[in-house]
Amino acid sequence: MALQPLWLEAEAIASAAHRLRTAGALMVLPYTDLEQARRSVDMAVQRAGLLPAEGLLVAVHDAKRRGFVSVVNAVYAHSHSTWLGYMAQDAFAGRGWLQLALAALAQGQGGLLAFNDGKWGGALAAFGLARRDWVAQVYGDSFFFPGYRSHFADVELTLIAQAQDRLVYEPQSVLVEVDWNKERSAVSPDDRRLFRARVRQGLGGRVLDQQLLAMFA
Repeated sequence: MALQPLWLEAEAIASAAHRLRTAGALMVLPYTDLEQARRSVDMAVQRAGLLPAEGLLVAVHDAKRRGFVSVVNAVYAHSHSTWLGYMAQDAFAGRGWLQLALAALAQGQGGLLAFNDGKWGGALAAFGLARRDWVAQVYGDSFFFPGYRSHFADVELTLIAQAQDRLVYEPQSVLVEVDWNKERSAVSPDDRRLFRARVRQGLGGRVLDQQLLAMFA
């Protein structure tokens, strides 16, 4: 089976719910730069590998700058799939990236897989793929905690998966962020403040290990 691309405007997510259904993996790619997104989508589709069920790569144009978290949460709320993942418009996929990720998740009770992004070595699912039924037990109707806009939502979800021993890492499943300005870019101060506040109360009481909570604080 293959990975099929689907292009949507963010405002059309709800009305496109009938198209957001797959028995396999659904990847969400929010974008503001069409040229970047096209390159990333084309490469990801070509290199997805042989999948156990047909998948969807949903590229969502965030014209009104709703934010990465809001777009992913909206697709999650209006879609149906066994797996749901997230990536950015500047992602560069390695060969077999999705096939390898699904195989790794199928081997155990993994809830969240961290792709090899070339930076975090599996410590953070900056790009990730989650078992939908696991995410539903974390936030219910949201994939990410909805208070964040662009940053730290992936950090919080990763720490919860680690605390539950549900984080999986497959180093051969490569999905690298190609952002030449990444090391000079600032994260959202509002998102950082929210994350630190949530760390103080154990991420909604879901993480009690102080070493885990201190990893990104």
